[in-house]
Parts: sequence; C-alpha cells; structure tokens
Amino acid sequence: MLFEKKLVHGTLIRRYKRFLADIILDDGTEVTAHCTNSGSMKSCLENGAEVYLTPVNDPKRKTKFTWEMIKINGSWVGINTGIPNKLAYETILSGLISELQGYTTVKREVKYGDSRFDIYAENEMEKCFVEVKNVSMKEGKYALFPDAVTSRGQKHLKTLMQVKAERMRAVMLYIIQRSDVEIFAPAKEIDPKYAQALKEASEAGVEIIPMQVKVTPQSIELVRKLPFEI
Repeated sequence: MLFEKKLVHGTLIRRYKRFLADIILDDGTEVTAHCTNSGSMKSCLENGAEVYLTPVNDPKRKTKFTWEMIKINGSWVGINTGIPNKLAYETILSGLISELQGYTTVKREVKYGDSRFDIYAENEMEKCFVEVKNVSMKEGKYALFPDAVTSRGQKHLKTLMQVKAERMRAVMLYIIQRSDVEIFAPAKEIDPKYAQALKEASEAGVEIIPMQVKVTPQSIELVRKLPFEI
C-alpha cells in the first residue's frame, strides 16, 4: 500500500487527550495532528521521537495532519489504526494473503447481526467474515494485542464464533505494524478476558492470522505471517 500523499516529517512533543499530538515540523512550525489510535500506545510512544504525518486538506477537520508513524529503536512503527483495514482489503482483493485467496467478492464494513465486520469475502464455495485489528505493542520478541482493555474486541470474537457455528469461515486478522517482533500473542496482563475469548474462539474454529508489515514513509507492505501463542 502506497501513501497517496507525501508524508511530512517532524518530532513528537507530546500526545494527549488520546486523539491529539503536538508535533514540531522540520521547518520549526508547531502543529497538532490527529491520532487515530485510542489505545495506550504502550511501547510505541516516545516524546522527542521522529514522526511522519499525512497532510489533510479538509475544511471540516480541525487538525490539518494525521499521525502515521513513529520511529522507535531505529525502526518505524505504524500507529494509524485506519491503515490495517485498508491494507487488509487491498491485499485480500489482490490475493496477496495466501490463506485468504480465491474470493470473487470482497466488501468492507459488512453487518452481521448486531455487529459489523471489517471485511466480508465470498466465492462459490464459502462465505468468510474477517475482523481486522491493528497491533503496535511490543514486549521482548512478542507483538501483543490489545494495549488497553477492549470490550468491543471481546464482542467481535464472540460474534466470530457465531459465524463459525453457522458453518461460515471466521477469521481474526492482526496487522502488526512493526518489524522488531517475532511472535504474536494476546496481552493477557492487560486484558485477560480478551485473551480467554481469543483462546475460546481459536478452539471453536476461528482462524487466527497475524501478518507482519514493513512500515516506511513511502509505503506499508506485507512481510510475513508470524507464529502465535495463545
């Protein structure tokens, strides 16, 4: 996935009120950027770190930039939680994820019961619902999700189990926006209920696919599927 606009480089001053971040651009201008990540951003938040922003020309927006990535320990970490959904849609549509190839119809934001899944795909043989989550938290060699308690995430897992019970394919797709990790796992200490729900979902036949991506100021590209421990 290529960025549509040239990103703007700067330095993080601080992130606050969850959705705002003050940035100093290279020319010395101080701006406020929108932070799409509502989580704690644990292990990917460092004042004084390099960042990249997307300029936004929308008169309805109070902030004129969207925060895309931050450099942590020498490598870029993607923090825009809107990117994984777009990337997943493009890669499934193009058949770039081997486990999710062969679908003739791929749609975004499809309702199922009282939930809404990020992606729905089908062919003559099967129907498939895919929920996508952004992963940016790191602990040692592990990529962990979530970085804050998520009752919404627990609900998605339970609904995926319902999908599977109705003999359709159910997939939990984690997009890991950092290159310095080797294994995916649920963050049991942060949200033990989510970790338990993920274990139950896996045992019920919900597929877990953790995909690592390489983040650069020009693009975000799939790298590999990571092993996982639940």
